[in-house]
Order: sequence, then structure tokens, then C-alpha cells
Amino acid sequence: MSVHENAETVSVAVLGLGEMGSALTAVLLDAGYPVTVWNRSEDKVDPLAAKGARRAATSAAAVGAADVVIVNVKGGAVAAELLRGAGPELPGRTVVDLTDGSSEQSRATGQLVTEHGADYLHGQIMTIAPVVGSPDAVVFYGGLRDVFDRNETMLRVLGGRATLVSSDPGAAVLYGMAVHDIMWGLLNGFLHAAALLGNAGIRIGDFHQQAEPSLAALPSLFPMLANEIDRAEFAAPFGALEHHLPSLDDLIAESRARGIDVDLPTYTRNLVAEALDAGHAHDSYARLVERFSRG
Repeated sequence: MSVHENAETVSVAVLGLGEMGSALTAVLLDAGYPVTVWNRSEDKVDPLAAKGARRAATSAAAVGAADVVIVNVKGGAVAAELLRGAGPELPGRTVVDLTDGSSEQSRATGQLVTEHGADYLHGQIMTIAPVVGSPDAVVFYGGLRDVFDRNETMLRVLGGRATLVSSDPGAAVLYGMAVHDIMWGLLNGFLHAAALLGNAGIRIGDFHQQAEPSLAALPSLFPMLANEIDRAEFAAPFGALEHHLPSLDDLIAESRARGIDVDLPTYTRNLVAEALDAGHAHDSYARLVERFSRG
């Protein structure tokens, strides 16, 4: 398969025109790529056809019309079903699967695609649809390096920060899940704090402005925690686990007194208390990874 050098030499098919699939198609059209589209419901096709996209009567016909096939549908099982149905059209093409699902599903779909003679990348889009195509849009990819390199120009049209994280397609899925996992934890912590402050009559905007240096410093802890976890070395010269418990008790007592839900801080307190009981009072917060690893 020849190296893809520019938009004129690469034809693309997009299967699935939901919010994200439509955004992907739009940025490809704007970049000059010839794009063939397919969607189960025709109403999603019309706006993109008006911008120059070609219609395909079936998903297999769309696959057959393109060098690169982008799949963005609801669920890995649906993606696999579409690609299995288009099997005779797959040889010699590159499939870029941007569908959410499990790491196991992405590996299975990758195997299905390669068994039909096509190349496979699994991508995890880490942005909302309006930001697709921007220089700061992050997309994690898993798959072979030469497949990524051959298609890198087009992949960076979809997101300027296109990054190959592993030869394993499932790793891209896990990267995406990990970012979301951290996001939900931070968001829930912020919202719990907002409820507590709001109950006390404090404007959340004022708090954010005045506490911004402390809040902005939190992600700077991640490299330190990552290093401790990778090395399995948790002894802490400062900020050890034993110092977290009094603050958690204060937060829970204040929340309870104000009628604020205490489930989130209580869960954290239980994690810390369990670690202290196990003799880890002088270890860093990273020690708690073992509790999550045990399930």
C-alpha cells in the first residue's frame, strides 16, 4: 500500500454520522479529502452531502469506495458487525475504528479486520465534537507503527495531537478510560466542594479564582504518584497517609452538619483508614493503588 501524502491521494469512508461522526466528516471535507458516508438513517447524510460528501447505499459500498475507513458508531459490537458485513471489501484498506467499547472488543475487531487483509488502528477521541480537527484535539491510537505513520497526515486532520500509544489496539481504549476515570473523580470532588461552599453562602466563582493556584497544582502530583506506583516504592518523607485522616474527618463532619452528602469523602476516608490499619501510615497516598488493584 502506498504512503498517503495528501488529501488528493487518499479517499475516506465514514461509517456512522452521529454527533462525532458528522464532525469527523466535516473536518475531512474541509481539508479536501474525498469522503464517502454511510449512516443507518438518511437524515444525517443530507447536511454532509450538501458539503460534498458522497452517499453510499450500504456500509459495504462505502468501504469499497475508500482507502481509509473510519468507523464511529454506537458500541464495539456494532462496529464489528458492520466490518464483518463488509469483509469482501476490506482487503488492502486501512480501518480506523473510533468507536467506544472495551479493550477486548477493540482487539477482537482488530483481529477481524486483519484476517480480512486490512490494516487496523483503534482510536480514542478525547474531546467533544466541536473541538474535533483542532490542533489541541487529542486522539490516542493503538496499532502498528507503520500503519499510523502511513496515515499520520490524515489522522492529524482529525486531531492535532494524534498519538500512537501502543501496538496493542486495546491500549488506546485503556488510555481513554483512564483519562475519563480521573476526570470523573476530579469533577465529583469539585461538585461536592461546590455544594459545601454554596451551603455556606460562598460563591463558587470566587472560590475558584482565589484557590486557583492550589487547584492548578493538583495535576503536578501525577508524575510523582506515577513514579511511586511504577517503582512500588511508597515511603513518604512528608504528606504521609496518616495526615489525611484528620482532614477527612473534618470534611465529613462539616458536610454532615450542613446536610451535604457524605458518601464521597466517607469512601475516601475508608480507603485511608484501611491502609493505616494495614501498617501504611507513613506511606504516600499512592499506596492506595493496591486497594483498587484488589477490587
